[in-house]
Amino acid sequence: MRVPPDLRDHVTRPDDRVGRDWPVWPLALTAGWQCVTTPAGACATPADCPAAGWLAAQVPGTVASARRAAGRLDTAHPPRFAYDDHWYRLTLSGHGHRRLRLHGLASITEVWLDATLVLRSDSMFEAHDIDIELDGTATLALCFRSLTPALDARRTRARWRPRLVSPPTLRNVRTTLLGHMPGWCPPLQAAGPWRPVELLGGTPHAFDTVDLASRLEGSDGIVSLTLSFIDEQVPALPAQLMCGGVDAALTWRDTRTLTGSLRIPDVERWWPHTHGAARLHDVFLRLGDAHAPIELGHVGFRTIEVDRGADGEGFGLIVNGVPVFCRGACWTSADLVTLTGSPAQLDHAFALARDAGMNMLRVGGTTVYESDAFYALADRFGILIWQDFAFANFDYPADDSFTRQTTREASQFLARTRRHASLAVLCGGSEVEQQAAMFGLPPALRAQPLFTERLPALVAALRPDVPYVVNSPSGGTWPFSTRRGVTHYYGVGAYLRPLDDARRAQVRFAAECLAFANVPDDATLNGVTGTIHQHDPRWKAAVPRDPGAGWDFDDVRDHYLHTLYGVEPARLRYEDPQRYLDLSRAVLAEVMTDVFSEWRRHGASCRGALVWQFQDLRAGAGWGLVDATGRPKSVWHALARTLQPVQLLITDEGLDGLDLHLINETDTLIDAQLDIVSLRDGVQKVACASVAVTLSARSTQCLRASDCLGQFFDFTYAYRFGPRSHDVTIATLRNVSDGCVLSEAFHLPDRGVQSRCEVPMEVVLEPVGQGWQLVVEARRFARAVHVVDPHFRAAHDVFHLAPNRPQTIPLIRLDANDKTSRPQGELRAINALAPVFYG
Repeated sequence: MRVPPDLRDHVTRPDDRVGRDWPVWPLALTAGWQCVTTPAGACATPADCPAAGWLAAQVPGTVASARRAAGRLDTAHPPRFAYDDHWYRLTLSGHGHRRLRLHGLASITEVWLDATLVLRSDSMFEAHDIDIELDGTATLALCFRSLTPALDARRTRARWRPRLVSPPTLRNVRTTLLGHMPGWCPPLQAAGPWRPVELLGGTPHAFDTVDLASRLEGSDGIVSLTLSFIDEQVPALPAQLMCGGVDAALTWRDTRTLTGSLRIPDVERWWPHTHGAARLHDVFLRLGDAHAPIELGHVGFRTIEVDRGADGEGFGLIVNGVPVFCRGACWTSADLVTLTGSPAQLDHAFALARDAGMNMLRVGGTTVYESDAFYALADRFGILIWQDFAFANFDYPADDSFTRQTTREASQFLARTRRHASLAVLCGGSEVEQQAAMFGLPPALRAQPLFTERLPALVAALRPDVPYVVNSPSGGTWPFSTRRGVTHYYGVGAYLRPLDDARRAQVRFAAECLAFANVPDDATLNGVTGTIHQHDPRWKAAVPRDPGAGWDFDDVRDHYLHTLYGVEPARLRYEDPQRYLDLSRAVLAEVMTDVFSEWRRHGASCRGALVWQFQDLRAGAGWGLVDATGRPKSVWHALARTLQPVQLLITDEGLDGLDLHLINETDTLIDAQLDIVSLRDGVQKVACASVAVTLSARSTQCLRASDCLGQFFDFTYAYRFGPRSHDVTIATLRNVSDGCVLSEAFHLPDRGVQSRCEVPMEVVLEPVGQGWQLVVEARRFARAVHVVDPHFRAAHDVFHLAPNRPQTIPLIRLDANDKTSRPQGELRAINALAPVFYG
């Protein structure tokens, strides 16, 4: 039996093996597993394990996912999985040499074959190969040991101790911080074979590794392949690499390795979906005279460069020679229980990101390296990935053992994801430099060779096409300076700054920003756990907080509810809890719209912003734009109206009135008409104008509303010459060719919500194919219209509705398996006296 010291040249498996013959591809060991939990140290070998108490377990998976499947997991109060021992077992059968590949074991693990210990692993982020000989049947056992001995054994001195993580000695153990961050996420800790376990071999042409990479040389695409087989001596069949209509012969580098490349002239490039098509090219291998080629996966071709700006202190991405405003959110997990999520969950999440106009997701250092399926979906959906290495907040050890461990981890990840065009930024980690700076350390004392030397060297060697950022945030004496490099911006948000701070801060690139306790819809609050009210302990348990702070993110939301809407949140919660929820959803939608309008405007210094966070990890008012069930919140809908490739935005310029910003990120010129109207009492026109505009490809421009109108009008009510003449200005951008609305923006000179009136609305429920839609029309301006339905959600929600213009709202079933429920609900506008019912 041979146990390699590490997984040499580990590279990715193909994304999709449906219908392929397992003797060529690895056999995934997914079924037939059992698991049992024992006290820490109670069982030294598999023979000591109890006979009873074993649960069926799916692999890849975790102890938590096995318990959930058995109906034995309370996600609100889970056991401390990281501090018990957990045993998994599976019977293997066969004859001859095999290679066992373990892609990820959380976190301190022993691997046994029958009574023989064949591997010890102390990192959940490393993959391992074990060569074995089978002669009939054998029992594979995995023991996931308690973290306690490892935390006690390595007590190296740190220069600072962040409050984020408990215990702080986790700096010494290579495991995810998910489950160990009080106030940030549920205490659901990782334990188990969270990545696939595979068996390789059994045929002369069984693949070992498939290293597929692509690059651009001028306008040509280069595809490179290095493919190795399990057997040391395989029949040296002729082989061809095929991609994009081009074939090239491969050569045998040695007795088990094929290598070669091909060139595709004038190849079609991969773009983030906001700027073009996410074009992918399938790659095939033909071995010998086989009738059908073997699909190896896909590749994309793009270039990515960093633009530091004229002063050399900015940060922005240039993709295929075109500057890209990167926008999106910070990813947490599609499913905290499995740490991976199902294919359906991942596909749903990427669809939501695309539909919201996002073109970037950041996988942060507090989480995990995501699955192969995750990066393949990013390729397909045209979503750029900002990838932190899995380091955050800590002053990490610098000893040789930790160095070797983290080098293997990073090398394996870079090799595994080498084929993915969506990987756009590689970052040393999250808030490491920030923590050191906030503890008062000068730059010379807070630097770590891990981030300044080792990781950038690995990136240069293995992914030279991807820019490297030393840390997030970084740049300047204060690494979190908003005017330099990459920042984490919480001025509007946790620091309770006014909305105009978004301009004053001169943000260059916000890798995190705009954290709020975002309220989900009623269907989620009235979910399977029973209705969650604002005074319910479950509500507060789901509201994020920083450890040791005397406030939480409910308080942050309430601050803006008070300062922007002029209401007393505590009193409103007491007197009218439903209106409190409606206004809470609406105010954060307005905040998101205003801040991103500022950052995307023509001439802004900002080149990107990622909201903290994309999805909640439990039901309630979490940071997520999407709730724990996968339903978008009001803030997602606001971003979906603000982040599109063709966009009209309004900014309030005070005494200079309103600026109208026109953005066209596509490669096509657009002839359009821009209409502006200001209304009194939500219906009476007091000012209006229409102008023809041309949106050049890949362009931004700014028009002054006053120039469009051609005369003085106090759009912003800054001059205050008498009573305010209007309560809303609506700007609409229409395509000249078909009259369709391309984008629409609203400005309210007074955000107060004390005054409500009759807002006549007509709602017609219409069947469409197998679904339903609402056709809504208001007789006067309706503000922040929210669709409430126990069985459906609105495709567009918490939206302003211009008067006398019908709008169609598709309805989406909350439960895709429910084919019988009919829509029945209400529309609530925050400026209306009463809701309007339908169904």
